[in-house]
This record gives sequence, C-alpha cells and structure tokens, in this order.
Amino acid sequence: MCRLFGLSASPERVSATFWLLEAPDSLARQSRREPDGTGLGTFRADGSALVEKQPLAAYQDRTFAEEAKERESATFVAHVRYASTGGPDPRNTHPFAQHGRIFAHNGVIGDLATLDSELGEYRDLVCGDTDSERFFALITRHIDRHDGDITAGITTAARWAAEHLPLYAINLVLTTPTELWALRYPATHDLFVLQRATGGTHGDRHLDHASPTGRIRARSGALARHPAAVVASERMDEDPGWRNLRPGELMHVGPDLTITHRMILDRPPRHQLTLDDLGTHAKASQTGR
Repeated sequence: MCRLFGLSASPERVSATFWLLEAPDSLARQSRREPDGTGLGTFRADGSALVEKQPLAAYQDRTFAEEAKERESATFVAHVRYASTGGPDPRNTHPFAQHGRIFAHNGVIGDLATLDSELGEYRDLVCGDTDSERFFALITRHIDRHDGDITAGITTAARWAAEHLPLYAINLVLTTPTELWALRYPATHDLFVLQRATGGTHGDRHLDHASPTGRIRARSGALARHPAAVVASERMDEDPGWRNLRPGELMHVGPDLTITHRMILDRPPRHQLTLDDLGTHAKASQTGR
C-alpha cells in the first residue's frame, strides 16, 4: 500500500528532515515487495512548489530515498509509491504539482477513459500514466470552476468520481504553501490525523515520527516550539491523539493551523472495487505485498 504523510506547521516555516525508506534492513523491507517510487513536496520561501522524487529502479534511486533530506516549509507531503497504474518512471512518481499545489494519493481509480473525457482541456496537465495525476487534474478543474475554492474543488471532484468511476480508494493529501487538505474515502484504507500541541504530549519534545513499516520517517526539532497537524497512513508514534478520519471526511488545516472537518461523502462509491476486481499489480499495490 502506498504510504502518505502530510504535515502543516503553518504559519511557521519549520525545518524538517525526511527519510523515505527509513529502515532498509528492517523486517518491513524483507516481508514486503520493493516500492516503486518515493517523493517529497515542500514550498520555497517565495511560495513556489519544490517536488523531489525518484522511481526506485536503480541503486542511485534507493540512495535518494534513504538519504536524509532537510527542507524548510510550512507544509510538507511525503509519499512512498506502490504502483497500481503506470510504471516506475519520474512522471508517475508522487507527489505531483499543478497550479502551485502539491498532491499525493493512495488508492485505485478505474475507467480512465471516462476520467480523461471528463477532464477535457485539463488532460493537458497530466504528464504521466497514473490514475492519481488524472484525479488531481480533475480536482484542479473543479477548483477553477469554483473560483479557486479548494475545499469545493475537492468535494465536487470526489463526488463526481464516487458517482461515475469504479473506485477502490481515493485517500489524498493536498497542500499549498500555507494550507493542507486530507480526504479518506471510502473505508478501504486508514488515514490518521494528529493535532499535535507544541512539544507533543510531554510539552518539550521535538517531532520524531516513524511509520511502523519503516517506510517514512520525519523529524523536526522546531516542533518542540510550535504546534502542528500531521496526516499519515499509519499511526506513527504512541501519541493517544491519533484519530482515523471517517470514510468521506475531509480535513482542512488553515493558514493559522485552524483545523476543520466536514463529511463530503456519506455513502460508498456507486461502483466499489474490491481486491478481487484488481489486476495482480494493482492488487499488490494496495496490500504492500
């Protein structure tokens, strides 16, 4: 299963260090197939998106994933990919950037021909072969239709997809230089959120989160002094504040770290896919095996 991680410390720009394959010799690596790509999305001080990503097709790519990457940003997105559509290629590796926003996704969306038709001219935003980048373009289209309202764009795009496309999951994280959105839909995969107080539960600790499967690790000394909101595919420490988003729940972290939640989908997809509906490669991408 693809691993998602998002963090907002907005309005503070904080330094954070990421390892996208944190435990290369762990049981996690021994028991699960190799991921197909890793990536990190941040924003520079001028607000421009910085997306760094590599497929894992050669030793130098694994080096990219295992080496520490320290970046400064108010929002962060990290992703470890298990391919469901599109091969190991930089164009197919998450996260993606469109119109000054960064996006990563975990799931499978079917009937890409219908999705392409719905995109119209926004199909030109898609550089690779993935369902994820196409769904991002659909969100971008709906954001533009709603005069830049990102919440409305995600909501209408997700509702259209739930009504018209076969779906296994569309868990996502979307960021701007100062805001973050996360959606879990449907109940297929977990997506946990943590509203982290300054210094964590003890009040004086830096952030040091590591996924139980050894795929993503994030560390930030600055978050001993600032609060943050965190989104992850797995609970990444023992903090009791982790909460699984409800299926259909969209979370928004505003530029002042105000967090709002709303249910935007209250029923399963019209065409809900199961693991048995997926091909061998897509099925493996959703189980991590």
